[in-house]
Amino acid sequence: MSGEGSPTIDPIDCSDLRVAVVAATWHTAVMDGLLAGAEKALAEYGLEGVAIHRVPGSFELSVVAATLAAQGYDAVVALGVIIRGGTPHFEYVSAAATDGLNRVALDHQVAIGFGVLTCDNETQAMDRAGLPHSREDKGYEATTAALHTARLLKDIRRSEEHTSELQSPMYLVCRLLLEKKK
Repeated sequence: MSGEGSPTIDPIDCSDLRVAVVAATWHTAVMDGLLAGAEKALAEYGLEGVAIHRVPGSFELSVVAATLAAQGYDAVVALGVIIRGGTPHFEYVSAAATDGLNRVALDHQVAIGFGVLTCDNETQAMDRAGLPHSREDKGYEATTAALHTARLLKDIRRSEEHTSELQSPMYLVCRLLLEKKK
């Protein structure tokens, strides 16, 4: 099972983060489970009223995620499901969704929750959808990964801002003047 070895991550307060969810519409039952898992995680992490943007399929996730990232979101959770068929379409859409969302994360330096299931059949997808009979909840997992990463990025940026303020010429001059008064 692919979920073996996954970490146990405790919820943290993310109420100050700006988060959006982008979800495909193909495979309704699977998507309902993924969305429910994402909403559960958002609530556990102190986020309410998070906008959910629906797109036709997983191919369209990247462009909407990029638009949201450009608008200053701290995290974007992308949810979709791609099930292998009898043509190469599966490989093209899977690669485009994966590469596109990775590009959004790197180009915009924003946390992306990768909740795109790439499965050989519907049974595998249902088993990962967070439904009552599922063994895994990839919507929940993708959301918690995005929230923890967004919190870390925000903390790193805050730390760098503080460090750069401490090394600014004005700060050093003020510090020298204060030391001379002692």
